[in-house]
Amino acid sequence: MAKDHLQETCLTSKSYLPIEDYGMIGDLHTVALIGKNGSIDWCCLPRFDSPSVFGRLLDVNKGGFFRIAPPESITAGHRQLYWPETNILITRFLTNDGVGQITDFMPVYPAQRLGYQHQMIRMVKVVRGSLDFCMECRPAFNYAREAHELQLSESGALFQSSELALALDASVPLEADDYGGVHASFTLQEGESAYFSMECVTEGELVIHYYPQYYEDAFLKTRSYWQNWLSQCQYLGRWREVVRRSALVLKLLTYAPTGAIVAAPTTSLPETIGGARNWDYRFTWLRDAAFTLYSLLLLGFSQEAEAFMGWLNARCHEMEEDGGLQPIYGIDGSHDLSEHTLDHLEGYLGSSPVRIGNGAYNQKQLDIYGELMDAIYIYNRYEDISYDLWQNLRRLLGWLTLHWHEPDEGIWEVRGGPKPFVHSRLMSWVAFDRAIRLTRHRGWYAPLEEWLRTSGIIYEEIMRKGWSDKKGSFVQYYGSEAVDASALLISITKFLGATDPRMLSTVECIKRELSRDSLVYRYHPEQAADDGLRSQEGVFSPCSFWLAEALANAGQLEEARLILENVFTYANHLGLYAEEIGPTGEALGNYPQAFTHLSLITACHTVDQALNNPMMRYRSREFNLFSPGRI
Repeated sequence: MAKDHLQETCLTSKSYLPIEDYGMIGDLHTVALIGKNGSIDWCCLPRFDSPSVFGRLLDVNKGGFFRIAPPESITAGHRQLYWPETNILITRFLTNDGVGQITDFMPVYPAQRLGYQHQMIRMVKVVRGSLDFCMECRPAFNYAREAHELQLSESGALFQSSELALALDASVPLEADDYGGVHASFTLQEGESAYFSMECVTEGELVIHYYPQYYEDAFLKTRSYWQNWLSQCQYLGRWREVVRRSALVLKLLTYAPTGAIVAAPTTSLPETIGGARNWDYRFTWLRDAAFTLYSLLLLGFSQEAEAFMGWLNARCHEMEEDGGLQPIYGIDGSHDLSEHTLDHLEGYLGSSPVRIGNGAYNQKQLDIYGELMDAIYIYNRYEDISYDLWQNLRRLLGWLTLHWHEPDEGIWEVRGGPKPFVHSRLMSWVAFDRAIRLTRHRGWYAPLEEWLRTSGIIYEEIMRKGWSDKKGSFVQYYGSEAVDASALLISITKFLGATDPRMLSTVECIKRELSRDSLVYRYHPEQAADDGLRSQEGVFSPCSFWLAEALANAGQLEEARLILENVFTYANHLGLYAEEIGPTGEALGNYPQAFTHLSLITACHTVDQALNNPMMRYRSREFNLFSPGRI
């Protein structure tokens, strides 16, 4: 194809890709989301919570992108896969004339070295025949709010904004476009390659021109890093590949300088297309702490567990004067996560508002104390916690003694007013239960009588006020008849035995009212506490794994296994999960979500262990004689 005509056909599509059509690469400071069409449509630099440089995911016209693909006029099939046991992403284009592929990765180094900061490498190669490619790079700094200057040279291009400079090295000639970006058109024959590198540079620094050998060496080092890291994984049970991919996802969502794990690397991907359930998840939730530490230690990633525990330890030393904690913190431990809207961006498929920051950081969410204490209890079984941390935990329990009975915004962070949520009471009980166990194990002084009395009061109150005879289930909050999937955690946290009649009945109620084809909704918005939005949402991915785990603990193994296998089919082509799943199986909400992958790991472990236990298999056969869960 003639070069002039090839350039004319390099018109970028003005449509949004499905959320599930993206893969992810990263360097333990930030990530980039790359679509099946070869376009980097989301990347924040230099950190997860920095303003976006490529944000086409939230505005197809303004957001910025970095795309390499055959021209739009060429019909191409798309395939994506990860290089085995790595986070190196391969995007393939299949045509009648040739097959090409892009290998995308971000090198990972122990510490930032001189001249290197957050580099994205894109290696283009044709493996059969001949194929034309177009490259278009249009950064849009500071969520597309800030202009930049472009400098072209023989080495590549330099994009300079007031706060950030990006250098693009290319092995093919670049030309400026009319949008402050650059483009190139080139043809590769079988076995030929082209190379591109984008990295953060110091203001005024020149573009570094890299030779092909540099790119090949960087690929080999990055491949070795990920494969060596994953070799530490000790999980040998069923669904091993699924669990290992989830581990790789969690590692990508880790902020190396502090050990914190972001809930997701994106903001404002909607839970309902066109709706307002659009939140910023580029922070760390205390609620995820117990799942995080349990999963990391379960898989054998002790260094990551130690780093995350260090982050938790620091938060416990920063408690408010009254002894309270925030439910959410920045990845560097920052406290102020003030929420703002970006009204100049239309949002994914027109789903506005686009939010940065998260106003839930100043909510009262009493369940976080149980998750925190459970995490510390789990970690103490691996390594003894310090006495100084224990002193702060005693302060925390003292605060909870005075406040556990108060209404709060709860696990789902409702914005329609606080309620006496059952889950918040459950996790308050967990906080005291784990603190009592920890005290007895370590022999430290603690007001055990007071804690025992308080945990007993909470327990009896939940059994009395949190249970509905009418529903035959635990409910969402005292005085309601709404069913909530968080009740599945009642047996998982050992508040009740998995085969307790009330627990079995609750599981059946959740299956009946909230479950569809193994997928579980959090609650029905029209029946539950006012969350301030009242729009519909998809099924909440972690809840499905909770259901499988609760059933496995109850000995209902065939059903638990079938649920797991069904939910696996709703992952995308790379094994990644968003926060929610829509009515036709599409991904909804921020993506990929750490909480889902954490829940997947624990559910796989629980079901696998139960299937290996002869007594659980015997119990399973007993249950099959009757209607499951009948009491």
